[in-house]
Amino acid sequence: MLRFAFAALFLLTLAACWKSRPRADLVFINGAEPESIDPAVVIDQVGMRVASALFEGLCRIDEAGKPQPGMAERWDVSPDRKVYTFHLRPNTMWSDSVPLTTHDFVYSWRRVLDPGTGADYASQFHVIKNAQAFHEGRLTDFTQVGVTAPDDRTLRVELENPTPYFLDLCAFTTFAPVPGRVIAKHGSMWIKPGVLIGNGSYVLEDWLLDDRIVLRRNERYWDAANVPLRTIEVLPISEPNTAINYFLTGQADLIMDKGMVPTSLTAKLKQQPYFHTGPFLGSFFTRFNVRRAPFDDPKIRLAFSLAVDRNRVTGKITQLGERAAFSLTPPGAGQNYQPPPGPGFDPKRAQQLLAEAGYPGGKGFPRVEYLYFPKLLERNIAVELQAMWQEHLGVSVDLVKQEWKTYLASMRETNYDLCRSSWVGDYNDPGTFLEMFLSASGNNCTGWANAKFDGFIAAAAREPDLNRRNTIFQQAEKLLVTDDCVILPIYHYVGVQFYHADKLTGVRPNMIDDHPFRCMRWK
Repeated sequence: MLRFAFAALFLLTLAACWKSRPRADLVFINGAEPESIDPAVVIDQVGMRVASALFEGLCRIDEAGKPQPGMAERWDVSPDRKVYTFHLRPNTMWSDSVPLTTHDFVYSWRRVLDPGTGADYASQFHVIKNAQAFHEGRLTDFTQVGVTAPDDRTLRVELENPTPYFLDLCAFTTFAPVPGRVIAKHGSMWIKPGVLIGNGSYVLEDWLLDDRIVLRRNERYWDAANVPLRTIEVLPISEPNTAINYFLTGQADLIMDKGMVPTSLTAKLKQQPYFHTGPFLGSFFTRFNVRRAPFDDPKIRLAFSLAVDRNRVTGKITQLGERAAFSLTPPGAGQNYQPPPGPGFDPKRAQQLLAEAGYPGGKGFPRVEYLYFPKLLERNIAVELQAMWQEHLGVSVDLVKQEWKTYLASMRETNYDLCRSSWVGDYNDPGTFLEMFLSASGNNCTGWANAKFDGFIAAAAREPDLNRRNTIFQQAEKLLVTDDCVILPIYHYVGVQFYHADKLTGVRPNMIDDHPFRCMRWK
């Protein structure tokens, strides 16, 4: 067993706090305070973990990361694979006992597509007939969008093209229904405890900012009898050493955040029986703000990419067996998709490009900033990148640390020069990574808009042949990573979970790193 030294006063204070309230059935460390838990606007994993417990779509994810029937007990698919007819379960209801109908889905999907909502994931709905036109304001009549409710239990969805991952989307948080009547009455306050009405396996009992979120099993959930854990406490602890101390002292039962592994302890932690890892669809990369000088010059962006030794980051900093990334899309995404290799480590070529851009040896290069959020791993990566850009390019990069919510806002508003970024696939397909950089995508956050790239993604959506579809995606990814060098891929994630497998079950590594609370149980 590893030993960690920390102050006795901390332990006494911690014990006193825990004695003041009953212990939840499961205490989970989430890594940060959620920015939102509204399914329409939540974009980060820490928020989605909570939102997906409170709301459930037509489908739901199982512990293997696969879509299964959720609010819909079954569905029919037309021969051309463009029309899905979903049939709701007879006992679907909101947590206040009001029946849930297919009209709730129509309302909720329209809300996501309404530009006024500001839903960054609205582009995921563009696979639905006329959804993109409505979202972009080119169509104002929502009845022309391919989502209709012939009756309270039937939802008909018509797609623009056959979409092999559509059921995966139906299990994604943004596609979950929300209670329009509650939103109409309470506005933005509808997600507060005592107000929020959901349809998922849990209800929101309490939310104390920067302290805890308490979830209680939703007894009106259609499958409540198979949800073992009655209460869950979610702690927004972002400091890895603190998180590990909570876990090792029994104050927390579960950590599922790859950023919660202290670098100094990685080698020892990897040897422990409670340490679990496995590959999944996630990538760590750096965004360039292409609208802000000097990164409005693609030569400079490429120079910065070529100056980074990815293996130095994974071998020295992360140390979890991550693969160096030369593409945004991880290996294993989709069926037989092989991402094209992007820029590798070539400092001589990097120096040449920087000189061609007018900064030989880095002379005259303006000071720029790298934005990240406060975790030790993030800081260590930032320092290593800073050192490589100084060593190989002769340029100075200042490191700017911002709290999670501020960091997300700065990234969304492209208020940065270089920005630490990551992406976890929402479904197992290259599109979940590449569609992020469509010109109209709310998740783009780089200022980059390229009609050719948009055309590739649209063509891939229309292409029924898998091999040709993969080729089109490869062309799009090459444009993004190499030709225009909008991002700098660094490594592909491995998932990390801390839990005692001899006691807790239902936590299973999977390719989308999604672990529903309703699947977890104590032996």
